[in-house]
Amino acid sequence: MQQTTSQPSDEVTNIYDTYADTLFRIAMVHLGRREDAEEATQDTFIKWMEKAPAFNDAEHQKAWMIRVITNHCKSLLRKGWRKREVKLEAVEPITLDNSEDRALIELVLSLPVKYRSVVHLYYYEDYGIRDISKILEISESAVKMRLQRGRQLLKLELEGEEQP
Repeated sequence: MQQTTSQPSDEVTNIYDTYADTLFRIAMVHLGRREDAEEATQDTFIKWMEKAPAFNDAEHQKAWMIRVITNHCKSLLRKGWRKREVKLEAVEPITLDNSEDRALIELVLSLPVKYRSVVHLYYYEDYGIRDISKILEISESAVKMRLQRGRQLLKLELEGEEQP
């Protein structure tokens, strides 16, 4: 079946190209597995196409997409099958040129989800505290506290690695 106009397809392609990498990275931070992150990203775009919400601007659209994928990841993590699943030892490694960057990202990924998501949005996606608060639907003070605790955990881990 052919479409009579190419505009909807072009819009979907443009939105996908704009947000897919960001959404995938957020899902990886939450879920930790490529397959789950890909599925969550796909589900987010499906929800966007089904709901077809009206946005004030590009930032509003990006915040909506991030909120949807964050909530979807939280929902997946609450499901019982995730708790019973056995992780494979041969997980695809993070490919970075700099071993220090790789080690830091692995440390961030080892944080508990509530700290990991805030640290990721703040440092890797360049969101401010107010924006993170809106995206995750938590108070600004909660964002600040999670950032502080996440930094403390990272500092403890980094200091532990330096000592022989």
